[in-house]
Amino acid sequence: MLRLFVLAAALAWGLAAAPGVAQAGTLDNVRQKGTIACGVNVGLGGFSMADSAGVWKGLDVDACRAVAAAVFGDASKVRYVPLTSANRFTALQSGEVDILSRNTTLTFLRDATVGLRMVMTNFYDGQGFLVRKTVKAGNVKDLAGATVCMLQGSTHELNLADWMKQNNIQFQLVLLDTTDVLIKALLSGRCDVASSDSSNLASIRGAGVPNPDDFVILPDRISKEPLGPMVRRADDQWLDIVRWSMMAMLEAEEAGVTSANADDMLARSTNPTVQRLLGKTGDFGKLLGIDNAWALHIIKQVGNYAESYERNVGKGSSLKLDRGPNDLWSRGGLMYPIPFR
Repeated sequence: MLRLFVLAAALAWGLAAAPGVAQAGTLDNVRQKGTIACGVNVGLGGFSMADSAGVWKGLDVDACRAVAAAVFGDASKVRYVPLTSANRFTALQSGEVDILSRNTTLTFLRDATVGLRMVMTNFYDGQGFLVRKTVKAGNVKDLAGATVCMLQGSTHELNLADWMKQNNIQFQLVLLDTTDVLIKALLSGRCDVASSDSSNLASIRGAGVPNPDDFVILPDRISKEPLGPMVRRADDQWLDIVRWSMMAMLEAEEAGVTSANADDMLARSTNPTVQRLLGKTGDFGKLLGIDNAWALHIIKQVGNYAESYERNVGKGSSLKLDRGPNDLWSRGGLMYPIPFR
């Protein structure tokens, strides 16, 4: 009887693992629903925030829009689910959302223990500190003994604990649920300092406080924060679709393909990379289980990575962040599009 059980289990495992055996996955589910459920920040300017008309915009929002363009040919087929730092992983694990695109840091522990997979980095960041100019602090060590507010469920608490131990300096930590609450605590004087990803602090300073010139972001960065979307484990097809949707935006920037010239490049370009990217040659969409024009839809409706960056967090936005490490590798940055073949 035991032998029969072992044989049956082995057969079941073999069928589940065998290439070409169809299994229901996220792609099938989102097609049935007709939309992609995208977990985003409850409100972080430049990354994910609804405007006065209820339209979500931001760098993280564009990641989900790119996947919708790839899957449906329509970047608008996304339902946005606002999530806090504390409940974001549970929402993805439970199936409430199909993609978590919420300024989330890739770490070893998260990758190995929470049952999720980081897709790729769409923004390289670091933990910084926002203070009033009246504090007259030149660096973090000048803040010894201060009360520091940060978001619960983020990597920032552990980062700062490590830094305090290494530098033998103590702070009083206050953990809060949302960025809105953090801003109120900072403005009321409950906190002397706000600590978060430097991009988050730039968003707070640029749009969250009434007098931006009263605040300064200190130059110190005490951590590396590679931010990007996450998906559930054991769904390689969906992981590939999300990853290559984002990679297509980087490849388009490197190849000079934009939302404005994509159709012309499709018709006229003899560059083999461009032809593959836009679906003129090869069956790259078919390999993902989607239309071969998937990347063309992304570029026309969302833009390449530079277009998304500039309008959301770059010089064309209120944050006015330099590209820095988020520039292409050929210009000294860390963004390196992986070849299609």
